Amino acid sequence: MPRNPTSSNHAMLDVAVLVSVGRHPLTARTRRADQDARAVEMALSLSDAAVRLIHAGGNDADHQEALRGYLGMGLGGLDLIKQAPNADVVPALAEALRDTPLQLVLTGTRAETGESSGLVPYLLAEALGWPVISGLAAVESVDQGMATVLQALPRGKRRRLSVRLPAIATVDASAPAARQSAFGPARRGELATRACADVPDELQAQWHVQPARKRPKRLKIVKATSARDRFKAAAAKADSGSGQLLSDVSPKQGAEAIFALLKDEGVLR
Repeated sequence: MPRNPTSSNHAMLDVAVLVSVGRHPLTARTRRADQDARAVEMALSLSDAAVRLIHAGGNDADHQEALRGYLGMGLGGLDLIKQAPNADVVPALAEALRDTPLQLVLTGTRAETGESSGLVPYLLAEALGWPVISGLAAVESVDQGMATVLQALPRGKRRRLSVRLPAIATVDASAPAARQSAFGPARRGELATRACADVPDELQAQWHVQPARKRPKRLKIVKATSARDRFKAAAAKADSGSGQLLSDVSPKQGAEAIFALLKDEGVLR
């Protein structure tokens, strides 16, 4: 794999990025996953680092086209571990990571297809006995087997951590966006395919999957600019000036009033 330009801020580093096949939220077409692409971008930004891409999953044409999107970021090859659709990828990835002298493994927070649980980095860390860092925003330095990193916290805050290598880290959405994928390098990159024994995912086989249903529209939404205004609106007494109080009416009249309210709120069309 090609190495990045040298710098005094980072020691020699062997980095692997676990990439998955993403799905566009509007067109549902396969693509490189956004968070995994951010992880690749972070790996490429590390000076004097050897970057390796690993994917465990299917090997059809659509998947290969999506994986080539990562190669178009400037990498010469990707290790593709063939797995059946119902296989558990954690044992295959753990075996691949044990065979190499890696120091840092980067992943996205969660995949865009499949279970999308975000548990793969933690299961891998448990299988390998490595520490895991969540919400990685930047790698500041690597020195004598220790990495100093910045962890993303809510509201834009950052926390500096020191972790002993080898380690696994999930890259936060606040990390730098991935560069565009170039067509030429994506075509020239090599997908090194190798087989691995499939371990069936027994828990997934017991699931019942069905299409998601559209959530019902809420009747009233308090529009406030601050938490203080929202609290005041929630604690205030209900204002009956704009409502209608029905008393001693027939069931038919009550039903007609409820039906009219639901139509006004857009619940019924």
